[in-house]
Parts: sequence; C-alpha cells; structure tokens
Amino acid sequence: MRWRNQLLALFCLLAFAGLGVLYFQHWVARKPFGIILFIGEGLAPGRLAATRAYAGGADAHLNIDSMNHLALVTNYSKDFAVPDQAAAATAIATGAKVNNRTIAITGDKKPIKNLIELARERGRATGLVTDVKLTDPTSAAFYAHPADPNDVDSIAAEFVDGGKIDIAMGGGAAQFLPETKGGERQDGRDLLLELRRNGFDIVRTRAELEAIPAWRRPKLLGAFSSTELAFTNQLKARSEQPSLSDMVRRAIELLQYNPGGYLLVVDAGLMRKAAQENNAERTLGETVELDRAVTIARRYAGQKSTIIVCGDAAIGGLNLNGFLFRKESGIALFGLNSAGQPWITWATGPNGTRSYGAAKIPGNANGNQSEQPEVEQREPAAVYTKSALATVEDVIAFGSGPGTDALGGVIDDTVIFEIIRDHL
Repeated sequence: MRWRNQLLALFCLLAFAGLGVLYFQHWVARKPFGIILFIGEGLAPGRLAATRAYAGGADAHLNIDSMNHLALVTNYSKDFAVPDQAAAATAIATGAKVNNRTIAITGDKKPIKNLIELARERGRATGLVTDVKLTDPTSAAFYAHPADPNDVDSIAAEFVDGGKIDIAMGGGAAQFLPETKGGERQDGRDLLLELRRNGFDIVRTRAELEAIPAWRRPKLLGAFSSTELAFTNQLKARSEQPSLSDMVRRAIELLQYNPGGYLLVVDAGLMRKAAQENNAERTLGETVELDRAVTIARRYAGQKSTIIVCGDAAIGGLNLNGFLFRKESGIALFGLNSAGQPWITWATGPNGTRSYGAAKIPGNANGNQSEQPEVEQREPAAVYTKSALATVEDVIAFGSGPGTDALGGVIDDTVIFEIIRDHL
C-alpha cells in the first residue's frame, strides 16, 4: 500500500509537471531575448528580383528569402497616399499614423511613445545602428519628438538629453559637435564630450569599434563620419569605417549581456540615398549589404530571437528591363544591352532628360522642353527631378522568430510596431 501511494504521488507529480510545461509552451507568451528590427529604406517587392540578379544571377537567393514569414505592407501617411521618411518611420516606431514632415508627435505637438522608450521601461537594453546620419528622420523617430523635423541640432540634443539608447552607431557626427570643433552646431554644445562624461565610450573608426571588449557594460556611441557613411563600393573610405554588418555584429555582442534582453533598430538608409541619385549599382549594392547584415543578425542573435526586415516607402521606380541572361550579375546589369538599350531605367530623378512643372534640368535656364538636350543616360529616368520621388507602392516585410507569424497577406505598417510591442 505504501509503495502504491508513493507511485501514485510520483505519477501525479509528473502529470502536473507535464501539464505545466504544455501550458507554458502553448498558452504563456514567451518573450524573445533579442528583438531586431531592420528598416530597409525603399525596400519594395520590385527591388528583390533585381537585387538577386545583381548578387549572383536570376536564380540566386538572398538571406531574407529564407525567413519564415512575409507580408505586403501598406504605408500611407495621415495626409498623403505615400509617406515621407518621417511619417513612414513614425508609423513603424510608434504605431501611429501622422502627417508627412512629422516625427513621433501628434497634430497638437504631443510626443508619441516609441518602441525604444517602451523597451527601456521593460528592462531591455536598446541599440540603434544606421549607415546614414543618426539624426535622419528614420532613426530620429525612435528617440526624438521634434516640433521641427529639420531641426537636427535639437534632434541630436534630444538623443543626448533623453538617455534612451545604450548603443548607437552611424554617421552625422557634425550634428554633435560645435563649429569650433569642425561641427555644425550653432549652440556651442559638444555633445560627444557630454556623452563621454555620462560614461559613454566614443569611437570614430572601425578599429576603435572592434577594440571595445565584448564583456563591457553597453554604453557606446560610434560616430564614423561627419555626414553619411561611405557606400560599399567606396573602398578607400570604407577601410576606416565599419560596414552595416560590422555595426550590427558589434551591437548584438554588446547588448546581449543585459539579462532583460535587448531591442536593436537598424536603419539601412544608404539604399534610399543611392536611389535618390539614380545610382542603380549603389542601390542594389546597399540592398545586398542589408541582406548581409540580416545574415549576421540571425547568426549572432540566434534562432529564438525575433527579427523583422521591412521597407518604409518605395522610391525612384527602378526597373531592370529586357532579356538579361540568367547567370549575368554584378556590373553586367548596368549600361546598355547589345541593341543599345539601357538595362536599368528609373521613373524619376536626376538622370531624366525631360522636366515638367517647376523642375528645371541643370544648364537649361528656361526649362523649355523643346530645347532640352537629349543626353544619353546609361540609367535614364523618365522625368527629371532633382531627387528621385517616392512612389505610391506597397513595401515588403520579412520575419523570423516569435510573433512574426503575424506577417502574412497585406498588413499596415503600424502592425510592425504592434508585433514588437507585444513581445518586448
């Protein structure tokens, strides 16, 4: 009888433990330790096939192609069918639709809480990585609430005064330094010095970044250029600057020691800058660099981390045209085909040879279309604009890890915020 009771008690204990495990696995929301959000500026569905061809031919595969979930993403702003950088970033960062030229504030200038602020409230370490300026609208939407989106001095000051980000890397050092030290600030503040006094390590080169010990408490600002970082094909400048992949790797290494987990936001902004200039080689090259950075993130963060890659707003209308051979890749995509026709065309931008409305092609004072020269462009745009225009087009999102099963079909860009918020 005694042994029977002991066996019965043991059976009940094991059954209770088993039910507890099942309950935890299926009903308790498990929070991922690492959450990484990549924003590929201009990442629309039409960009993918051209990027695959550039990377290795039509049958090549990108790393993001292997992510488990994907969705088309609608991205209108509160007042326009297509958002600008500020409104698109705000929707992703705060879950709120705002007017264009608005960064993380309501119509009556009240701040809207963003993902990084929420992550800090929940005990997570926070990081921000970009290959353009840290004060650009996409990055600023995750830490600032400026009344004027063009007031980069106040945006940089809010970065320092707010103390919301543990690790930040990118360009735009001029906005953190006074004119007396080679910067652009009008108020005389040396924000890099203030950060150093607040316990931050300040690094200015790739070598200095790599020298930071991985075991150190994460408190770091990497300011690697006065403006944007160099493109991947600008090899001389790149020898001193870290790549997007380098910055993502180091950010994960430094953030993962926080016992409460971390949130890392990565802004791939050079993709937009290249597209604005009608430079297809750099546009596709930077898209490939984004894909490399995602590869690094998945390797270093682990399979149980939540990783989302999403576009913000399409731009420029890049098209790869004609019957390119299946295995052609790299520079073979640029220039003219055997019939003298361009492989790459754009909808709008500085390569246009016709202008409409207020746009005037440089060198032509009166803007008369009949007098505009037919200049041969190896990547022509249909219409001249000083900078390529955003297009009314869905973008795309990929995801892997907890919560990303919500990526499917057609979703709104605010859903990206909701997925991350619910898993912080």
